[in-house]
Amino acid sequence: MFTGIIEAVGTIAGIEEQSGDMRLYVRTGELDLADVKLGDSIATNGVCLTAVELPGDGFVADVSRETLAHTRFHTLSVGERVNLEKALMPTSRLGGHIVTGHVDGLGEIVERKEDARSIRFSVKAPANIQRYLAAKGSVTVDGISLTVNAIDGECFELNIVPHTAQETIMTEYVPGRLVHLEVDIIARYLERLIGHGQAEEHNQENTQGLSMATLIANGFNR
Repeated sequence: MFTGIIEAVGTIAGIEEQSGDMRLYVRTGELDLADVKLGDSIATNGVCLTAVELPGDGFVADVSRETLAHTRFHTLSVGERVNLEKALMPTSRLGGHIVTGHVDGLGEIVERKEDARSIRFSVKAPANIQRYLAAKGSVTVDGISLTVNAIDGECFELNIVPHTAQETIMTEYVPGRLVHLEVDIIARYLERLIGHGQAEEHNQENTQGLSMATLIANGFNR
């Protein structure tokens, strides 16, 4: 688990294709690796990766075909900057929201404009996750916990304050760029619970209706 509060910006130092999947070498910059062990998780642009090597200035991680199919990691290049966050510890402050590091879909930056000292972005979300987005709700963009300002059709709007822009890779965003999106896990659970409840109610109604119809059809209507 993660919080969506970026701890450092790292750099892709090496990319090695291996039998259809990928091995990444990420230099972690100012990220403190003193408490990181082999097997620990580090969110990289919002994707949960497992450290399989710790060369001292970063970590090496294997990226599966499943991850490549649902992220933009196949377009990464050496020298590209990435957002980094170590896994949440039980004693950590939950400064953002609960983030799993599992990408739900790719969004597209469709508009960028300056607004005083902030930057406003409009992001197009895939159709399959639009229902999980709500004004003033939470969304994760490339691993960053953000608040949805407004919903406009298939797009949602973000307001990025100077601190967030300086501590992440968001200053590099331009229209056309793809970003990793993860919706609020609470929204997913609510949908599941409500949908399950409605399905049960529907089944009960159908059962009762069929039972009464059967009784009437057999003369038990007196």
